[in-house]
Amino acid sequence: MWPVVALLALVVGTVGGVVGGIGYSEWVDDDEPSTQAGPVSTGDLEGVNTQPPLDKPGSVARVAQEVLPSTVQVIAEFEGVEAGATGSGFVLDDRGHVVTNNHVVADAAENDGPIEIVDQDGNRQNATVVGRSPVYDLAVLHVAGAEDLKSASLGRSRTLRVGEPVVAIGAPLGLSSTVTSGIVSALNRPVTTGSTADDSSYINAIQTDAAINPGNSGGPLVNLQGQVVGVNSAIATNGGGSFDEEAGNIGVGFAIPVEQVIVTAEQILESGEAQYPVIGARVQTGGPAQFDGATVDEVLADSPAQDAGLEDGDLITHVNGARVTDGIALIVAIRTHQPGETIEFTVKRDGDERTIAVTLDGEVG
Repeated sequence: MWPVVALLALVVGTVGGVVGGIGYSEWVDDDEPSTQAGPVSTGDLEGVNTQPPLDKPGSVARVAQEVLPSTVQVIAEFEGVEAGATGSGFVLDDRGHVVTNNHVVADAAENDGPIEIVDQDGNRQNATVVGRSPVYDLAVLHVAGAEDLKSASLGRSRTLRVGEPVVAIGAPLGLSSTVTSGIVSALNRPVTTGSTADDSSYINAIQTDAAINPGNSGGPLVNLQGQVVGVNSAIATNGGGSFDEEAGNIGVGFAIPVEQVIVTAEQILESGEAQYPVIGARVQTGGPAQFDGATVDEVLADSPAQDAGLEDGDLITHVNGARVTDGIALIVAIRTHQPGETIEFTVKRDGDERTIAVTLDGEVG
């Protein structure tokens, strides 16, 4: 029956079209001028502004217009394969400095492999590494001759609110100048990235549902004013990892807050390296989920933790009054501060609660 019905429908459609065409030709008076529109010539548009109107402020289209010229694709050697790693970055200043993720360029930097950036117009230029911070997963590149590239405008992540629209820009899966949009899904999300302890970084992340995929690494997350509020660094996957060859967007991406990016970039530009704060104690970061605080496994000798009076087995529940749920949350909370600062831990020991002040030391990383 279906072939018959399909044929009948085709015949009816054809006949209807023919009849309609005949009816229209009979209905139009041959003596009247036709009102059917024909091709528009250039002369018909003389004096008319044919440029499309600018998108209204606060639109994703306006953000893309503003930020795409400041966003680049980063291509680096990886495990001996030229262009084996691809990521994103943004222009930091008018001196040719570009910010990206450390994990995009780490292998090339360690093995003197080539690194290139590709701007919005497709121009390729060689880049060199000024400095890297594996701890914060950030790197600063220098591109000779890129002084003409437009630098991005920097905003503040501390003013973000959950639910606020944001836009991610970069080169996911190698597709340069890609724009995706979403919202801020969460703030101050403790996240660890990297597949081993050696390449792990701990992020006090901005969580977003803007589509982020491998290749977005190092690209800007921006607000609707076109200001960079974070650097896209990781995504959640069904396997629990960060960016890898099998990772894909599931609506849970993480960005490094711009305040941390600014501090780390300034340190790198001043000295070629970045520092991160330490207390000189090891805490539990694996095993069963822990929601009541971070357990101190070992206090190192001659460390700020020992000087402050921390002991093995202490349970740290708050940092400067803000609750921490586990070891990763504690590490992230500490790393939002700088070496030399004094912070307060709320500690439970033998059923008693006390406050301990610790002055942070610093290490290069």
